[in-house]
Amino acid sequence: MPVTTTYWAEHAWLGTHVEPGVAIDTDPADGRITAVRTEAAAPPPGAVTLRGLTLPGLANAHSHAFHRALRGAVQIGSGTFWTWRETMYGVSEKLTPDRYFALARATYAEMALAGITCVGEFHYLHHAPGGTPYDDPNAMGEALLAAAAEAGIRITLLDTAYLSAGFGEPPNRHQLRFSDGTADAWAERADALKGSGHARIGAAVHSVRAVPADQLATVAAWAEDRAAPLHVHLSEQTAENDACRAAHGVTPTRLLADHGVLGRRTTAVHATHLTEEDIALLGGSSTGTCMCPTTERDLADGIGPAAALQRAGSPLSLGSDSHAVIDLLEEARAMELDERLRTRARGHWTAAALLRAATADGHAALGWPEAGRIEPGALADLTTVALDSVRTAGPHPRLGAETAVFAATNADVRHTVVGGRHVVRDGVHRLVPDVPAALAESVAALRT
Repeated sequence: MPVTTTYWAEHAWLGTHVEPGVAIDTDPADGRITAVRTEAAAPPPGAVTLRGLTLPGLANAHSHAFHRALRGAVQIGSGTFWTWRETMYGVSEKLTPDRYFALARATYAEMALAGITCVGEFHYLHHAPGGTPYDDPNAMGEALLAAAAEAGIRITLLDTAYLSAGFGEPPNRHQLRFSDGTADAWAERADALKGSGHARIGAAVHSVRAVPADQLATVAAWAEDRAAPLHVHLSEQTAENDACRAAHGVTPTRLLADHGVLGRRTTAVHATHLTEEDIALLGGSSTGTCMCPTTERDLADGIGPAAALQRAGSPLSLGSDSHAVIDLLEEARAMELDERLRTRARGHWTAAALLRAATADGHAALGWPEAGRIEPGALADLTTVALDSVRTAGPHPRLGAETAVFAATNADVRHTVVGGRHVVRDGVHRLVPDVPAALAESVAALRT
């Protein structure tokens, strides 16, 4: 095995600017960048050429892999988040560990084709229908870890506590698959999950609806003891806020703060309907916020106060959530464009700031702080976007960041490198050769 593999980026985004002709040396043994050499006008001998604009690998900070089976099927007729949820429950009933592995493998391969090198899987589908544990209580989670490995991407499995249907309500028949009964039982099961080279284990509170207030601290302490990321769905719907006030007299954000859930390793997902005090609590505690604009608009959730949260001190990340589309460039673009619609003003984030949310800050939210940058010591995870497609041709290459964020799509991703290994080359997945067929087959299996 060679001591060094060199990639030559025709253009590379180095965090603040686009640099032409960048040689990126990687160590195949540990999958890290060993050197970054600029002013390499031509590929060095033996280098692998990356034509286009090379970015750090993209981090998808919020995913429910099984929601990929809903694409298209939930676009018939009208309704709300709550009617969409009933359709989602129907799909969840049909999943077994084997079916989940097949669907997740195909979904994660689709992510790799879109330039995503790391996914945060918000995982709550733990048990068999009716709530009976599998012989391996973590069979579903292990299926997700294996699926990411076969698709060639990194994963943070955010094992999720989901214990109730609402404030003071037991799980409904669909949610029995999700529940461990108590936070202590959740923690005992989650303890058996182990990370590996491509995988890390984190925790999640599904929502303040789904974890009783007196058990929130148990989940937070589990994550704190392991220095693990902790994620939580927060105020996605106004109905959640109203129910929380009725049950506890405070907003969901205040309830989380009072029970020790907020903090630097915590990420609030959606955070759509917040008060000014909520924003101050999140920002003041350095709690991150993961925005999922394509899902938030698909489900008619609303537009969250992302700009205000960032000003208050909350780092932003991005996720594709329900996978209405899997396109982190679209998520980045949508966050800015949604804010323009909300405020009727332009220019809330630079292209560089949006790329940081999709790369370094997304990886940090998932517990991979050594990823998301093209610099020595960082993980050798790279994404190359074509600058000569019908969407991206024309602008000067020095405007590559702006072109990538405001014009490119997942279809423009040409190469994806994870740990120094080419996973997608010239638009073809090297581990899952026919991703569309894998998606079609795994989704069709859930119609039976």
